[in-house]
Amino acid sequence: MTITRLASPDVAFRGWPAEAIEFYEGLEADNSKTYWQAHKAEYEQLVYQPMQQLLAELADEFGEGRIFRPYRDIRFSADKSPYKTAIAASLAEGGYIQLSADGLGAGCGLYMPDADQLDRYRRAVADDRTGSQLAKIVSTTTRRGIEVSAHETLKTAPRGYPRDHPRAELLRHKGLVAWRRWPVGSWLGTSQAKKRVVDFLHASAPLKEWLTAHVA
Repeated sequence: MTITRLASPDVAFRGWPAEAIEFYEGLEADNSKTYWQAHKAEYEQLVYQPMQQLLAELADEFGEGRIFRPYRDIRFSADKSPYKTAIAASLAEGGYIQLSADGLGAGCGLYMPDADQLDRYRRAVADDRTGSQLAKIVSTTTRRGIEVSAHETLKTAPRGYPRDHPRAELLRHKGLVAWRRWPVGSWLGTSQAKKRVVDFLHASAPLKEWLTAHVA
């Protein structure tokens, strides 16, 4: 495929074409500079710019978006593959969007908290009032088909908290993240992709608001 020019990010978001998925399938098979250079124009036109257009349309409600660099930091990694096999972006008001060969994903929450944030999170979970609020929010969120988990989870309740605490499962989480992924389908090449992200961000808003009020 030959790309002669880049589409304007001002154009309305219409989803990602099938060729965007094919680009990442190819990158997974050949994660090399040779492949990247040969297909860079496809990445810019078919992957990067639709993400720009989506972020532009989300900005008024969810804040400005930032697209992460496509290059991996391999300095301290045993895996020396130079390129990420997904495009990802964050939203200023809280939110994360990712596209890969597996489909579209969206998330929000507290991914890797620092020590002070983790302490505040645990105290708020242990408190009967705020902890009960969170338990209800998590229950409602998961009933909507959204996964609520953590980047890292302890085997038991953390030191200083009883192992039989009624919210021990939440205490074991080192942070809390809402996440949903949609497998590749024809909808991905339409405005339905935006609708699914927006619906997720609305459904996960109570969790984000709880974390903002009690942790951030």
